[in-house]
Amino acid sequence: MKVVSFFSGLGGLDKGFVDTGYDIIWANDFDKYAVQTYKANFGEHIVLGDINEIPLEEIPDCDIDRWVSMPAV
Repeated sequence: MKVVSFFSGLGGLDKGFVDTGYDIIWANDFDKYAVQTYKANFGEHIVLGDINEIPLEEIPDCDIDRWVSMPAV
């Protein structure tokens, strides 16, 4: 199943999805260091930026969407 991941951070929850057979096709976070780490571990499909400024048309269709990781404090 294809998953879109919002507020992905370093990708800890995404790893759980990948390990159970899901395909993360697009991810987003606004923290540049989190995005760098995510790219090193998972690939280039993460987008750096404020989700409020990313056009809806740029977010691909998927089987699971609006799935979010809670912010790390």
